[in-house]
Amino acid sequence: MRITLITGLEDYLSVPIVSVVGRSNVGKTTFVEKLIRELKRRGYRVGTIKHYKHEFEIDEPGKDSWRHAQAGSDVAVISSPHKMALVRRLDAELPLDDIIAAMLPVDIILTEGYKHAEKPKIEVFRRAVVSELVCAPNELIAIVTDQPFAVPVPQFDLDDVSGVADLLESKYLEAAKG
Repeated sequence: MRITLITGLEDYLSVPIVSVVGRSNVGKTTFVEKLIRELKRRGYRVGTIKHYKHEFEIDEPGKDSWRHAQAGSDVAVISSPHKMALVRRLDAELPLDDIIAAMLPVDIILTEGYKHAEKPKIEVFRRAVVSELVCAPNELIAIVTDQPFAVPVPQFDLDDVSGVADLLESKYLEAAKG
């Protein structure tokens, strides 16, 4: 039996994907956490993808699902009544769109990273950590920053999660809540 995760191509194409980008240690993860909470408070279903360049484990060493993967299982799943995690060995990194296709149904997908993907981006910038933006202004839908930039992109304070959520709501999510 084959399970199809996408109910139709229109479902896949209509889910907004926004990447939160920036250099290391500028506060991307902290900002994404706050943004998830705000969007959930507003009633949206939120999916997230964290881009990680190094090896990682999601299960504790010694636990059964970890042992399955260590024994060579190409796909290891751990499932409970409230959540499921799947680890699949890959020969190469999957394209972002393939990962997104497995995540539906959600109202929005936030990625942390993927600064080179062709998705709308919000850059987090902290002047104590970096001196210039990672992305060109034409790639950005917003900047979350403690320093103003002379660019034609909406700019929000590092703590203005509500303002960024308002932007996402007006730009991408108006129809999702209905």
